[in-house]
Amino acid sequence: MFALNFQSPYHEELLRARIKNCTIRLGDVRNEYPENSIVWITFGKKLSPKKKLYTAFIDKVYIKKFSQLTAEDLVHQNPEITSAEKLIEFFEKLYMHKITEEDIVSVIYFSEVTPDE
Repeated sequence: MFALNFQSPYHEELLRARIKNCTIRLGDVRNEYPENSIVWITFGKKLSPKKKLYTAFIDKVYIKKFSQLTAEDLVHQNPEITSAEKLIEFFEKLYMHKITEEDIVSVIYFSEVTPDE
């Protein structure tokens, strides 16, 4: 089973509140996270223990350029990031290299898998 891991404490809050149901990852990662697959949603820093928050289903994976991101993509990723330019700034700090509006991202929409009651 694969995991979608998140490192920001703010993202952990959004995930726990079930507000965040999308992640935008640099590059084309649809082979690592194919549609209709089950993943763990986890939280933790690189090279440290992770907390499993819940299990999720990958509903849809879109491959886009930064310039093609929609307001819906951005709000589901992080309600505080309201433009592709702000997301580029965030990613440049995270990945520590220059990113342009022509760079490719994967937009992964997921939904929680709940127990059968």
